[in-house]
Amino acid sequence: MGEVKTPEPSRRSERSHQAILTAAVELVGEVGYARLTIEAIAARAGVGKQTIYRWWPSKGAVVLDAFVSLSGGNEPAALPDTGDLEADLKMVLRATVEELTDPRFELPSRALTAESQSDPALSQQFVEAVLRPHLTAIQERLRAAQRAGQVAKGVDLSVAVELIVGPLFHRWLLRTAPLTKAYADTVAELAVAALRPASRKPRG
Repeated sequence: MGEVKTPEPSRRSERSHQAILTAAVELVGEVGYARLTIEAIAARAGVGKQTIYRWWPSKGAVVLDAFVSLSGGNEPAALPDTGDLEADLKMVLRATVEELTDPRFELPSRALTAESQSDPALSQQFVEAVLRPHLTAIQERLRAAQRAGQVAKGVDLSVAVELIVGPLFHRWLLRTAPLTKAYADTVAELAVAALRPASRKPRG
């Protein structure tokens, strides 16, 4: 008989790691963040509780990693540059609306947003792992538009990014009104109009 090979420890660890992340996302959707426990994640993933604590200090940290994994990592592709800033921003903001309103992303994202208010370390990790890469990508697209004369010189691009994405997150977080692609288009149009050099703005 051939020798029965046991899985390599690294492969077992990777399977356990992925099982934990999957369990965290599923359970946040089923029971909500407040009722989520490390014990429940461990039971769903088929691992011991100490296995989780070996990799993560809290359930918030587990959910954060699960969210990053669900999003496909934290290195977004560069924004499109078709030469039409408004069209490019509309495409990006529409994709943002799709993600924010997709239950797979919305539930863990709301959980992390709420938990980060009382956990400064988690808040910093959430910003750096989830938000910062996307904000940086938008800023680089604005920088290219500024070089092309489509954005006024002297504009603080970090503030300009907040001008663009802030309205979407405000409406999503506070549920002041439906978050739609039409709203995303309006935000893009108003932002580009505000950022445009004075010489390119229509005269009333």
